[in-house]
Amino acid sequence: MGIIFYLILSVRVTVYNSNLALVKDTRDFNFKQGRQTIDFKEVASYIDPTSVSFNSPDVEILEQNYRYDLVNTAKLLEKYIDHDITIVLKDGKLEEGKLLTSDEKNIIILTSTGIKILRLEEVVHTGLPELPEGLITKPTLNWLVNAKSSGEKKCEVSYLTDNINWHAEYIGTLKNDEMDFSGWVTVDNKSGVTYKDAKLKLVAGDVHRATSEARNYGGKAEFAAYGTAAPRVEEREFFEYHIYELKDQTTIRNREEKQIIFVPQTTVKTKTVYVFDNNRYGSKSIEVKLEFKNSEQDGLGIPLPKGKVRIYKEDKDRSLEFAGEDWVSHTPKDEKVSLYIGNAFDLAGERKMLKESRITDRTTEKEIEITLRNHKKSAVNIKVVEHISGEWKILSNSHKWEQKDASTIEFYPSVDPNSEIKVNYKVRTSW
Repeated sequence: MGIIFYLILSVRVTVYNSNLALVKDTRDFNFKQGRQTIDFKEVASYIDPTSVSFNSPDVEILEQNYRYDLVNTAKLLEKYIDHDITIVLKDGKLEEGKLLTSDEKNIIILTSTGIKILRLEEVVHTGLPELPEGLITKPTLNWLVNAKSSGEKKCEVSYLTDNINWHAEYIGTLKNDEMDFSGWVTVDNKSGVTYKDAKLKLVAGDVHRATSEARNYGGKAEFAAYGTAAPRVEEREFFEYHIYELKDQTTIRNREEKQIIFVPQTTVKTKTVYVFDNNRYGSKSIEVKLEFKNSEQDGLGIPLPKGKVRIYKEDKDRSLEFAGEDWVSHTPKDEKVSLYIGNAFDLAGERKMLKESRITDRTTEKEIEITLRNHKKSAVNIKVVEHISGEWKILSNSHKWEQKDASTIEFYPSVDPNSEIKVNYKVRTSW
């Protein structure tokens, strides 16, 4: 007979943003001296049983079993084949007999008057004497242990489970060259169990696991929250990652998304950047990017875990309207954040190759022309990004350029209101 715990002392849950959590569950057990079995119930349905660790003074584990053969109709009936059962039909008629077989449509029983086939859709009640041995109502860890002494002992059980995840959500409200910025974390628990009054830690970083199986990260949370609530989360470094720990306890219910503020609203300096990138051939669109530095000087300066950033802007009637969204990767403090918000309605670009000449079998010269049009009422600077493969040299250019890496150059022309300009350059490439 399993020993049933009578008190949960504490639950600690560390959630990683890779659909994984480490659960540490501490409970009191009343042991008798010698060998006995323990049933440890209310564990996650997606537990990795090979990751379980059991620690208790003067108690030695001899054997562990993970029991997950949960009760359902098909399994119950399967256990009662060749046993007597009682069935009540919709018309109130009672049928009693030995169960011969069952499937998703019918139950076949042997009665005193012969074999009867009963359609499941007509059955309103099936009576079984007792729960068959081997079936359980909840996933259970079962141990054979040897206790050196009798009495109450504290037992800490830890294990890994899938299907619990967390991610960050950020809200930015634009105001000229600044934005009000806040951050929330969303914990999505589909692990199959509720963690009541748990101490919660969230680990940001790419933790490697020795598996190649694809993982489903669950649904998406949509919300918009504003305000200046105090942070409930403390951040600190841990190994090569960052931990965000909730200051107080919280209940993480199964099949629930919980949102907790971790970046209280702050004002961040921002810059709007317009980008025309020739990597998208044939496109006339000019991207709108919002950039800011994750620094104390610019209003932030904390490690930002990866997540979605939603941008809003106030309209003339002072109502907030959605302006766009993008993902931010894990960003240390003092690093730049660049968010692709959308495409500029009043700006357009066009790229043409005016001439291509083959100089040798491995060398060509190209003349490129980029036309930029500004239909706004004010001048704008547009960053023009050009990607050049092989070994290259710029032979002539109409505007100043900068080399960003081995295969990328950028121009930064200014375009007056309601006008257009042309950026030309000639490049020699070898391969």
